[in-house]
Amino acid sequence: MKERLQKYMASCGVASRRKCEELIIQGKVKVNDTIITELGYKVDPQKDKVYYNSKLIKLEENKVYIMLNKPKGYISSVKDEKDRKTVLDLVHVKERIYPIGRLDYDTSGLILLTNDGEIYNKVIHPRQEIDKVYIATISGIPGEDEIKKFCNGVDIGGYITSKASFEIIETYKNKSKVKIIIHEGKNRQVRKMCKAIGHSVIELHRKSIGKIYLGNLKTGKWRNLNENELNYLKFL
Repeated sequence: MKERLQKYMASCGVASRRKCEELIIQGKVKVNDTIITELGYKVDPQKDKVYYNSKLIKLEENKVYIMLNKPKGYISSVKDEKDRKTVLDLVHVKERIYPIGRLDYDTSGLILLTNDGEIYNKVIHPRQEIDKVYIATISGIPGEDEIKKFCNGVDIGGYITSKASFEIIETYKNKSKVKIIIHEGKNRQVRKMCKAIGHSVIELHRKSIGKIYLGNLKTGKWRNLNENELNYLKFL
C-alpha cells in the first residue's frame, strides 16, 4: 500500500513528519533514481527505495519511546547549526530518534523522544490540547489583574494565547515562583506570556506533558516510557 513520502520517512525515524516535509522541499530526498520535491508524492515501501542525503532509509522495526530531564544549555533538536549540544548528546540509543516538540535552550525539564512518527503527530497536534505544566521563577510579584490577563490570553506577537492556568506558589522580595499550565506549544510561549504581563522569566522547568510526569528523574538522565505511559500516548 502506498503512503505519503514524508509519512514513510517519519516512520523510518528520519525526523518528525513536518521536518521531513522540509527535507523533501529542499531536494534532499530521492526515490529510486529521482529527486522528489513534491509533498503529495507517494511511495510503496515494498517496492520503492528511498534515500535521504544519498543514504538508503528503512523502516525502524524497534520503536523507542523515551523521556529526558533536559538540562539548560541543550538544544531540542537532532543537530544544531551553531554546533551547540543537543538532547541527542544525552540519550544514547542505536535507533535514530528525535524530540517531540521542543524546550528552549535555557529551559529545563521533561521532553519526549521517539522514532515513531504516528506518536509524534498525536502528541504535537493542536487538537489534542495536552496540558503542559511548568514551574517558573519570574521577576516581581504579579497582581490579580495581571494573573487574570495571563489566564484569559495575551498577545505574544500577533498571536493570542488560549486560556491558561497561573498559580503563585511562593513569593520573595522581588520575584515569585509560579505554576503555569498551557496546552499550546508556540516558540518560547511561556516566556513571552510572562513578559506580556510585565514579569520576565528567570528560570523555567517543565514538570509534565499530559499524564506523563517527570517524577524524580534527575537532570540530564533519561529512561524508556513504561507501559502505562505508552498506552496513554497510543490512545490519545
